[in-house]
Order: sequence, then structure tokens, then C-alpha cells
Amino acid sequence: MIAILQFGGSNCDRDAERALEYLGMDAERVWYEDGLPAETTGVLLPGGFSYGDYLRAGAMAARAPVMEAVRTCADRGVPVLGVCNGAQIGCESGLTPGAFTTNASARFQCEPVFLRVENADTPWTRAYEAGDVLSIPIAHGEGRFEADDDTYDRLVSEDRVLFRYCDADGDVTDAANPNGSRGNVAGVLGERDTVAVLMPHPERATLPELGSTDGQGILRGFETAPARLDGAR
Repeated sequence: MIAILQFGGSNCDRDAERALEYLGMDAERVWYEDGLPAETTGVLLPGGFSYGDYLRAGAMAARAPVMEAVRTCADRGVPVLGVCNGAQIGCESGLTPGAFTTNASARFQCEPVFLRVENADTPWTRAYEAGDVLSIPIAHGEGRFEADDDTYDRLVSEDRVLFRYCDADGDVTDAANPNGSRGNVAGVLGERDTVAVLMPHPERATLPELGSTDGQGILRGFETAPARLDGAR
């Protein structure tokens, strides 16, 4: 069962649940105070505004006790995906390096963007080829990825950049960068390739009636899950 972890202020949890169930996966929304069920085989940290984005986006949720269980899952190879606010929580909790900060425009941006697949040899991108261009929407005010030089260079050298913002032809340009992210980075991997965060919303590009199904392959990364994670709580 894929646990969609809810915090106060999560608002994309139902979208994520519907998208995963559309793909034939068993998913359940789980309130953070209840802990992760023992049958957890994947964890999705959904979008929203956990705790009103006080202090920094994702900072308070990242310090909730349940995140220790999420880190245990990640260490055991259980697929963990953070989307938008979930990506901010993932960085704040140390699941992935770097940080997501205020957009260069200093405004909330909600629009479709293009992403170029940088590494197709991961659970989250195995449905694509390197260089494929996906159309997936964003909806964030603090989506600008930042990392110090050493961290950024390590991400690049270890092939841990999953996606970069690009134009329709796959060219990575400043004009195609919606938020000023360093290197046009839209998503990165943790120490294991079963852990990933990204700012665009694949759950909003999964159901055909929403206009794009390009996000389906990302969510299918949960199909790499182990049979069961005992004692997740």
C-alpha cells in the first residue's frame, strides 16, 4: 500500500490518491500523527502548504516524528516520492540535497511546463528515454532549486538530476526556467534512486481528462516497491 502522508495544509493528497488508483495501485491517505501502516510499500509526500509554509516551506512538516519512519523506509529501499510541498519537505528532512526557495519572480506560478528527462535509468523515469520532453504542470511559490557548488556538482556527476525545465524542443534555456532554479533543475534523487523529489505535479498529468498523461511514468516508480515493510510505524 502506498501511504500518501497528510499534514495540516496538504491539499494534493486526494489528487495523488486518485491518480495512483487510476494506475491500478493500492493507495491510502494517512494522517501524519497515525504513523505509517505496517503494510506500507511506498510513501508519497503530496503538495500543498503544510503548516502554512511557516518558517520555510516544508520546514515544520520535515520535523514531525513520522518523518523518522519515512527516512527508515527510504533507507530500506522503499520508494519515496516528494511532490511540490512534498519536495520541500524531502529536502528539509534530508531525504534529498539542496533546497527549494522563493521563485525568482517572487510570485506564485501555476502553469504547464516542459521537463527534459535527464536520467532514464531510475524507477521514476524508466518509462521514458533520456532526452524525452514531458508536459507537466507546476503550482508553487517556492520552487527555485538551490544548492551550493559542491552539492550541485555532486548531483550532476552522480547523475542524480532527474529533470530539467526546458522548452518544447528539449532545449534547456533561461527562458524555459519558470522559477530560476539552478541549472533548470526540476527534480533530483536522494542517495538511493528509489527516493526522489520534484516540483512539477505528475498526479495532475496522469488522468487523460486533465489534458496530459506524461506524469504516469513517474508515478509508476512505486511499482518497484518491496512486498511489505513490516514495523513501519
